[in-house]
Amino acid sequence: MTPSAKPIGNAPSPIAALALKLVGGITILAALVDFLVLLLPPDLLNRTWQITTATQLVDRGIVPLVGIALLFTGFWIDSYVSGKRGGGNLMLDARLWTCLLACLLGLVFAVLTPVHMNNVRLQSNDALTQVSNEADEAANQLEQRLVAEVDQQRNQITSLLNNPEQFEQLVASGNVTAEQAAQIRQFEGDPSSLDAFLTGQASELRTRLETEIGSRREEATKRVRTEATKASIRIPLSSILLAVGYLVIGISGIRRLFAI
Repeated sequence: MTPSAKPIGNAPSPIAALALKLVGGITILAALVDFLVLLLPPDLLNRTWQITTATQLVDRGIVPLVGIALLFTGFWIDSYVSGKRGGGNLMLDARLWTCLLACLLGLVFAVLTPVHMNNVRLQSNDALTQVSNEADEAANQLEQRLVAEVDQQRNQITSLLNNPEQFEQLVASGNVTAEQAAQIRQFEGDPSSLDAFLTGQASELRTRLETEIGSRREEATKRVRTEATKASIRIPLSSILLAVGYLVIGISGIRRLFAI
């Protein structure tokens, strides 16, 4: 072996080039089939479908990029082993179509970024509106509940006042405590105090339930905004990175192919 000759063991293997091109091509095709399945059946007017589909596309977006890297590595090894640097019909060159596919995917992910952010914003607004409506509905039901409970208490106390014997039996059996009995007897001596008592009871219950409704509303609002913030950061940022990666590979590859 002459000093200038390269050791055979250090030369890239043609089998490695074939394996890389094969694995890269299969990875790209499998990813494209996966993308197609995600888009079927299309429901373009459904915002939830748009958000879910965009999220899944971005989460899988790295797979074709890996396939393209493997494919071009295989082509590089092949050209290194054969010593060829181009030539032939460029339209039949798989590298050109791979670069065009990379540009197309780059544009898709670039468009997905603002579309997804707008959809998340609109969905967040809808969710906040729903939370507000549910809180208002709960407030309306609270008033109805208060009126019903006040009427129920009034009827129970009035019934006991109109039936002294039943009232004494309940006191004797322990179903009515001594404190409650004293209060009911006070109502008997001063009927106007019953309205004040019921009003106070309703006010306490209203305050407690309004605080509970407000807490649930605040928690729901915070949860919606947190989820919207996460979705507005992770998916758009990943989509931008994917778009940059695909476009750089696609444009650089096309320029190099036409320069050969």
